[in-house]
Amino acid sequence: MTNFSWKVEYKSKKNNARIGTLTTPHGKISTPAFIFCATKGALKASTTDVAKENNTQIILSNTYHLMLQPGGDIIANHGGLHRFLNWNGPMLTDSGGFQIFSLGHGSVADEIKGRTNTKRNKTLLSISEEGSLFKSYLDGSIKLLSPEKSIEVQRDIGADLILVFDECTPFHVDKTYTDSSMKRSHRWATRSLNRFNASIKYKPTYGSAGQQKLYGIVQGGIYEDLREESIDFNLNKIDTFGIAIGGSLGSSKEEMYKVVDFTAPKLGTQHPIHLLGIGDPKDIWSLVKNGIDTFDCVSPTRLARHGSALVRGKLGKKNINNNEFSQDLSPIDLNCGCSTCKNYSLSYLHHLLRAGELLGLQLITAHNIFFMNELMQIIRDSIKNDSLEEAESDWFI
Repeated sequence: MTNFSWKVEYKSKKNNARIGTLTTPHGKISTPAFIFCATKGALKASTTDVAKENNTQIILSNTYHLMLQPGGDIIANHGGLHRFLNWNGPMLTDSGGFQIFSLGHGSVADEIKGRTNTKRNKTLLSISEEGSLFKSYLDGSIKLLSPEKSIEVQRDIGADLILVFDECTPFHVDKTYTDSSMKRSHRWATRSLNRFNASIKYKPTYGSAGQQKLYGIVQGGIYEDLREESIDFNLNKIDTFGIAIGGSLGSSKEEMYKVVDFTAPKLGTQHPIHLLGIGDPKDIWSLVKNGIDTFDCVSPTRLARHGSALVRGKLGKKNINNNEFSQDLSPIDLNCGCSTCKNYSLSYLHHLLRAGELLGLQLITAHNIFFMNELMQIIRDSIKNDSLEEAESDWFI
């Protein structure tokens, strides 16, 4: 069986962008890479076969949701999530800590876009040293998600790459809360690592599908001194394979760029660096320059389910619901190599959406998956050629 490894193959001469190879027992990932979200163990409006056909390297699922349904034991009985959802490739699971944030405060995207999610039924009950107390959105039962429980569930799920348990703080809390939350997340990270290295149901560092590797998470919100403290913790106080950048990234794109620009270069090249929850192509073009290796976000498949196809250029997408496409015989993109663009017109896709046919969502999703993977390939090629800035300019013409 292939072991884990991480190697930076090339570093840009103009910024901190880099090309790397992340090797897992289920395959290699060429970075920078985009991770598609199969939150509940399924890619929305796509099979894993379609994802593979469209050059997907790695997908992500969510510990909190899979803990509630179907449960870690059922997934473990299949030999892990790879077999459960028919994906013979690398997988990552987040720890469930993001749900502390999203179920209690709304999503990162809402924050960055300046929205507050006031209509959502909040299911977070409390956060304590022990863990996070939730009300299940399925049946209302009370659940405690602790560092130990998170790691146990992630070992049952069996993803190659798993994350320590943390709290993702919202941007509107003050520095005092951010500081106390960060320190608690550090203690949770230590507990996560201890449970990961313990022999309970599986031998140490193994899950239901074989060996796993653990990622730490840098916290600290928008405060540079707190980020510095969390960077030191992750580099020097715990021993993990990878490091993710988490916590609040601010209330605007500008703050997010500033946080990542401060944090990522300080993490060096010894670990693969993941940026949690960010996936807008404009952001990816900017943030790879800081040394980010992997990104994840629900946006490509979510946009597709709302009828929007990702495209190059300043607009970034086409809303195929619009009447302007009702008689358009051209594909989404004449230069796109995906099966949707090769075989179907905008007029047909518009018809499917208006008719409520699920095929429309599937075809646009396939295009968006291909689009994101092609984007990452172009970024990798341009880093290797030291032409990232030029390639970015061409992309948005």
